[in-house]
Amino acid sequence: MRNKVKSNNKEKELLNGLKEKLLLEEKYLKQIITKTQTQLQLQEINEVTGKLRISVNEEAYRYYVVHSSTEGSTEGSTETYLSRMSAENMKEARLLAQKTYLEKVSRLAEKRLKQIEKLLKGYENDEIQKIYDSMHAERKKLVEPIELSWEDKKDQWIKQEYRGKEFKEGTTVILTEKGEQVRSKSEKILADYFYHHGICYKYEKPLRLRGVGIVYPDFTFLSPTTGGEIYWEHDGRMDDPIYARSAIKKLQAYEENGIYIGEKLIATFETSESIISTKIIENKVEKYLR
Repeated sequence: MRNKVKSNNKEKELLNGLKEKLLLEEKYLKQIITKTQTQLQLQEINEVTGKLRISVNEEAYRYYVVHSSTEGSTEGSTETYLSRMSAENMKEARLLAQKTYLEKVSRLAEKRLKQIEKLLKGYENDEIQKIYDSMHAERKKLVEPIELSWEDKKDQWIKQEYRGKEFKEGTTVILTEKGEQVRSKSEKILADYFYHHGICYKYEKPLRLRGVGIVYPDFTFLSPTTGGEIYWEHDGRMDDPIYARSAIKKLQAYEENGIYIGEKLIATFETSESIISTKIIENKVEKYLR
């Protein structure tokens, strides 16, 4: 039963981020189309005509240029043999092969782009939740929603209690503006930024990693994109070799558990000469937590 719940949650995360994935795919396809069309407009590719046919006879490959009187038809077509001993013929063969390849890529990319644009039209990640949100308050009392709204999910997540990592006796007390104790001035900077910008987080919420046991990510958030948890680790003494080795080992443990930087893990770093800036925090918040 527990595995089934985990599976369902994973499916929800994938679906919740579907629009963002489609937008990325749309951008990628547009880049492919631009790239192929640019290459097809190159003079040497644009000027070659016909199609390249490659035949094999007794393990020897022969190249032919096929010219058809009607596009897409073999009727009335003529073939010209291209000797592979001729540099000019080989150049023509390469240009014809490249042209055919680019045309196929362009057609497929344009086809997929139209499909994605059609799907994106009017599509929103939270359409199902909005049905419940749009209902009258009195009617809501009678209905149990299939999917909670983002605000309700966030409220439930915030209310879930946890026990963070204990502070050793004698540890320097560093308090955030929210009144929480943290372990470094950099963590205070991060926590205060989140607090002032209304970003809900949990400090050092325990997380079990396979092969490692319990770890305590610096900050845990609920992703507005996937609806799942996302973690922020700040490593502030990367010019200390012992600390750096430990930090790298910790990041590897995350990856071994399917938690990758740029997906479900945000990572920031500092040295004694290079400290974290507000701009870096702002950029990562905009990318992963908005």
